[in-house]
Amino acid sequence: MAKIEKGSWVEIKQVVLQPEERAQNLPEDTKQTPYVMRMSGFLTADAELGDTVTIRSLIGREHEGTLVTLNPSYSHSFGPTMAELLHIGIDEEAK
Repeated sequence: MAKIEKGSWVEIKQVVLQPEERAQNLPEDTKQTPYVMRMSGFLTADAELGDTVTIRSLIGREHEGTLVTLNPSYSHSFGPTMAELLHIGIDEEAK
């Protein structure tokens, strides 16, 4: 595996609750899954993917977890463009 250098922007994951620690009123499939936190920050020491590491968040707090991604990015969206919504603001200003 390749070494990731200290100071790199990375993402970690940390199991916050094991399945047996989760609330009992959750749906069955949810109860059987660990509750996982994912967080991005700056690596505090050289490491490799899969290592337990410490990161420093943008506000300066340190967090420990398993190193999962180098240079994480966002992949969510609000879906495809809705043509019907494109002119709402323009039409309202014209009134």
